[in-house]
Amino acid sequence: MTMADPLDKATSKAPATLGEGCLSRYDPADMSPEDGTEFPGAAELWEQLQQEPDSQPKPA
Repeated sequence: MTMADPLDKATSKAPATLGEGCLSRYDPADMSPEDGTEFPGAAELWEQLQQEPDSQPKPA
């Protein structure tokens, strides 16, 4: 088994952006599964994290 070149993904075309400065974000219409837009377990993970007790103290 050969390892993929880690620079292959780094040199791929980035999706178009909307907005400027701190409001800049990727255009959802220009994104695809190859851009990492799919996370089927996101809702379940969010629910799990919301039910766990807060184990870290809040900063003062």
